[in-house]
Amino acid sequence: MFQVVPVRRVLVSMCAAVVAATAVVGAGPAAPSGAGAAYAAPPPVRDEDRVQDLRGDRLVVTVRRAGLGADGTFEVVCRPGPGHGSHPDAGGACRAVERNTRWGLDPFAPAPADGVCTMRYGGPATARVTGRWAGRPVDAVFDRSDGCAIERWDRFVPLLPDLRRAPHPLDDFRR
Repeated sequence: MFQVVPVRRVLVSMCAAVVAATAVVGAGPAAPSGAGAAYAAPPPVRDEDRVQDLRGDRLVVTVRRAGLGADGTFEVVCRPGPGHGSHPDAGGACRAVERNTRWGLDPFAPAPADGVCTMRYGGPATARVTGRWAGRPVDAVFDRSDGCAIERWDRFVPLLPDLRRAPHPLDDFRR
């Protein structure tokens, strides 16, 4: 014959068994006793978790085919202290990146692939930004191939050269 057991007693017994099993599993191997007892070392630090540059936010900007003397490689160091480096407007470049930074979002993320962009060509200029910003590695590529890419480029002026005022090569023929 089967014995009828109240549901509450069954639940209490199951909870006690789970707690006991968790205590045994969570305890791990017994630690050695005595003087100078050694405990397990923490796991090693992964390469991607290492801090590469303790000097702060540092970006290297390489601009190609922008014309108007804007081509070249420039360094911007934003922290500690005010912006400095070989960039022609280091303070403005730091403010431009800071203006585009939102907590939890990558300020250098490319435009969404499924975005609707105008088919406006902004010229052959390209830029690559590498370094660290807000403690995270940066490796971003910019171009002016369509309306979304142009808007993304223009958000980072003066980190990237301002090409909005640049004359179009065909302006002389359009008159």
